[in-house]
Amino acid sequence: MIELAFPWLLALAPLPLLMRLFPAVVSAGEAAISAPFAHRWRRLSTGRRLEGQGRWNALLLLWLIWCLLLLAAARPQWVGEAIELPNSGRDLMLALDLSGSMQIEDMQVGNRLVSRIEAVKAIAADFTERRAGDRVGLILFGTKAYVQAPLSFDVTTITQFIREAQLGFAGEDTAIGDALGLAIKRLRERPVDSRILILLTDGQDTASTVDPMEATALASEMKVKIYTIGISRRLGNRNSGSGEIDEALLNAIALATGGRYFRARNPAELQSIYQLLDELEPIEQATSTFRPIRSLSFIPIAAALLAALLMIVQRSLPARARASAPSPTAVGR
Repeated sequence: MIELAFPWLLALAPLPLLMRLFPAVVSAGEAAISAPFAHRWRRLSTGRRLEGQGRWNALLLLWLIWCLLLLAAARPQWVGEAIELPNSGRDLMLALDLSGSMQIEDMQVGNRLVSRIEAVKAIAADFTERRAGDRVGLILFGTKAYVQAPLSFDVTTITQFIREAQLGFAGEDTAIGDALGLAIKRLRERPVDSRILILLTDGQDTASTVDPMEATALASEMKVKIYTIGISRRLGNRNSGSGEIDEALLNAIALATGGRYFRARNPAELQSIYQLLDELEPIEQATSTFRPIRSLSFIPIAAALLAALLMIVQRSLPARARASAPSPTAVGR
């Protein structure tokens, strides 16, 4: 089925015809600057004047171009049949650490070391791609935390956001508490048994405006289950300032909310963690429907360009033919 997003724009179709009813404004004054060969320049700017049938054809083409551009602005779109989405799934919010320490290359892949962020992005993208039937959201955090994508069934777009995430987007520090608070805000409207947050970090909380354990207490109250994943070969503690993972904090966050803490020392361990998360029991939810929509605006735009090209050809070909024809004076000689 084809629909117009803004059908009221088509009411502007008669506007060019109405404009021709108004008299043209003619300047009574003389030209301010006198230039030689001005009449030749005027011919170049205005082109050949069409008369009779040719003039009406040109006006009709101009009006047709106007109507086609209005049709494109009205956003024609093809709306597919309603697709019923699965009524069982999870609401998964993924919080990804983009602090400066994620650039450390200590994740073993084959015979080479890759950065933590490179390994996390590759495996997290694979994880979200398999989330058919789940609503997935994405939070990126560093010095600040922000929602890159709200909860959505569009896991393809969210997977692309994960692949495109770059270090420095959110600052160099780590705000675990702020990320928790933001996730709770997004999940609190969802069904109680389906609120799940997966937090991936390789450091300690160094920049939060909200204490991580206060945010954890709120998460527990809101029935948000948090799974924490520590990405590092070395351990730290909350007060060490070593820049390494605070395993005690991550473990406390998970235990207080009914989740689990995982330690990922390499991509293989991280992959196995995601496989365990795949086995989480789906939650029954209300059935929802989705209609695929595809924009068709390119069709009237292409038709408008074709009509403009036709008008240019119509105006230029006769002029070239006259230019190439011999003049009467030359024939007389």
